[in-house]
Amino acid sequence: MTPEELATVGLRLDVEGPVATITLARPEVRNAQTPAMWHALAEVGQGLGDDVRVVVVEGEGETFSAGLDRAMLDPTHTGPGTVLELLSLGDDEASARIDAFQAGFTWLRDPRFVSIAKVRGHAVGAGFQLALSCDLRVVADDAKFCMKESALGLVPDLTGTQPLVAHVGYARALEICATARVVEAEEAVRIGLALASYAPAALDDAVAALAAALCAPMPGVVPETKALLLGATDRSLDEQRRLEREAQVRRFRAVAAAFA
Repeated sequence: MTPEELATVGLRLDVEGPVATITLARPEVRNAQTPAMWHALAEVGQGLGDDVRVVVVEGEGETFSAGLDRAMLDPTHTGPGTVLELLSLGDDEASARIDAFQAGFTWLRDPRFVSIAKVRGHAVGAGFQLALSCDLRVVADDAKFCMKESALGLVPDLTGTQPLVAHVGYARALEICATARVVEAEEAVRIGLALASYAPAALDDAVAALAAALCAPMPGVVPETKALLLGATDRSLDEQRRLEREAQVRRFRAVAAAFA
C-alpha cells in the first residue's frame, strides 16, 4: 500500500534498515481502530521484505490504542464493519468477515521477524489484542491494559486470548477478560504480560536498543529461534528435539557458508 493509502485508514509505515515501524496514526480518536485499518495491517505484513528483522508497533501521541472505533458499534451507522452490517450476515459469512479482520493481527507472529509493541497510555480491547499479537511488549510507566469486550457484552475475538493465557496463565487471563479491569504497567511486568517498563521519555531509546540487539545476530538465527519457541509447549519432547536438530543443521551450514 502507498503511504497515502495507509494514511487514509490511519496508519504510517517507516522502514529504516532492518526495522519496520508501524504507527497507528489517529491521535484525535486515541488511535481507535477500524476494519479498514485491520485489512491494511494485513497487507502491510504481506508486503514486508525479507530484510526486515524487527517490526515495532506503536501509537501516535500518548495512547497506544483506545480499541475499536465506537462508530463501528453504533447501530445507526451501516458502513462496512459495523455491528449492524455483521448482524445482517449469516453466521458463516459473519465468521468469515471476522476471520479477515483477524488477519491484521496474526501476521505479527510470523517467524521472519520479531514484533515489539511499544505501549504508551491505554491499550484497550482491540488495542490490547494488537499488543498481545506482538512477540514482546515494552511499555511506558503510564501504560494501562484493559480487555474491555466483556463490558460491552462481547468476547475478545482478535486473536488475543491465546497469547494472554500463554503469558499470564488461565486463571489470571480469565479474571482480566471477565472483569474488564485495568492492568497497569507495574503489574503487567510482574505477571509476564510486558517485558519491561520505562519512564515515558526513555521508552523510545529502550525499544530502539532492544531492536538493535535483536538485529545483531547473524541473519536467520532469530527467525529459527522464534520458530522453535512458537508452539514449543504444545509439542512433544521428541518433536521439539527433532525441530531443534533440523534447525541446527541449517544453522551450521549457514555459518560454514558465511566463512567459506
